[in-house]
Amino acid sequence: MRNLIPDGVSKYDNVYDVLKERGFIEQVTDEEKVRELLGKEKIKFYIGFDPTADCLHVGHFMQIIVMMWMIKYGHTPVALLGGGTGMVGDPSGRTDMRKMMDVDTIDENCRQFKKLFDRFLEFDDEWEYSGNKGVYQPGKENREPIPGKAVSVNNAEWLRPLNYIEFVRSVGVNFNVNTMLRSEAFKQRMARESGLSFFEFNYMLMQAYDFMVMARDIGVKMEFGGNDQWSNIIAGVDLTRKMCDKEVYGMTFSLLTNSEGKKMGKTAKGALWLSADRTSPFEFFQYWRNIDDADVNKCLRMLTFLPMDEIAELTKEGADLNHAKEVLAYKVTELVHGTEEADAALKGAKAAFGGTDNVEDLPSTEMDAQLFRGEGTGLLTVLKDLGLIASNSEGFRLVKQGGVTVNGEKPADPKMMLNEASFKDGALVIRKGKKKIIKVVMK
Repeated sequence: MRNLIPDGVSKYDNVYDVLKERGFIEQVTDEEKVRELLGKEKIKFYIGFDPTADCLHVGHFMQIIVMMWMIKYGHTPVALLGGGTGMVGDPSGRTDMRKMMDVDTIDENCRQFKKLFDRFLEFDDEWEYSGNKGVYQPGKENREPIPGKAVSVNNAEWLRPLNYIEFVRSVGVNFNVNTMLRSEAFKQRMARESGLSFFEFNYMLMQAYDFMVMARDIGVKMEFGGNDQWSNIIAGVDLTRKMCDKEVYGMTFSLLTNSEGKKMGKTAKGALWLSADRTSPFEFFQYWRNIDDADVNKCLRMLTFLPMDEIAELTKEGADLNHAKEVLAYKVTELVHGTEEADAALKGAKAAFGGTDNVEDLPSTEMDAQLFRGEGTGLLTVLKDLGLIASNSEGFRLVKQGGVTVNGEKPADPKMMLNEASFKDGALVIRKGKKKIIKVVMK
């Protein structure tokens, strides 16, 4: 697998400085020691991924990019799949309890996560961790990972076999409830009427135990995570010191937010997924092409591997930010979906919004031909199925205000029906405003 980060992309030779330069680093347990560690040693570090769905989204992509930077500078990522912690669910950043999943769903989601990781990282699949069946039974690795490759473990290996009484006697005794309740993750939930369940209260102990296990058994020295993971990471650093007498460190990264502080990566259809069958490459491209001007520099720094001087040139005062957005959209789509899909998305965008009116170049979405037979299906229903509106009332207003076109014409009646006769040259081109266009073909 080729290294996606080109040589000479940064003037720094310490990955800590690179991550700081690009705006990733938010909090560090000991900045001086961490910078020294990452400059002098090649370490194992881990990032945890709880399998709350069967697909990774753009929030996970930030963590993957961090792992790619770390590999570039000689460090070894441990991608931790949360087959154990996922059975509880992290309350951090949540206003309600996560939906409980059965074991089969969790295991399948973990398998799907690993497949997506394989698209971005080269794994040493001959490396294995085994043997941990309880608090007092350490596991071990069969050998050191191959340099330049990542490894993956699943915390189901050491969490699912645990005996609860044994766990609280050896692990729980190291936690102070008053300290735990002061963490932001818990304070937010305690302030709400629904409160925090004792079930979720255990999550911090489990994540801290993860860190301790990997520090003890395979020599992991750092945990990375989003800024909402700070309390959990600190808990792991403290537990590892108490139970193993080892010094480990933690680092958190800025969440991908826009200039208003809101999380990026949300679309009308939900999350911005990394799988083409959940979010098409064209939709993915268009999301980044349409971000606010104020967010372009940040996204170029954090989601691409362009050199900083090139990013500065693209986003300097007076620069054509539409061009910068196009570069961003292309580069991120290329990373996630490959060059061929990025080229097609760029071509489709130029056809849709560049004034060429070339319907052939537009990406298409298939809908069941049965929907358009006979009388057909209502316009608002089609708009909802395509994710262009959330409700009939929104669609009604949009059509009345002239915000929708069908094959270049603005429908006067929101109740109009779309049938086989509505298609021109086998396609139905629907626009919502200036930035949304979908070509529908029947299957």
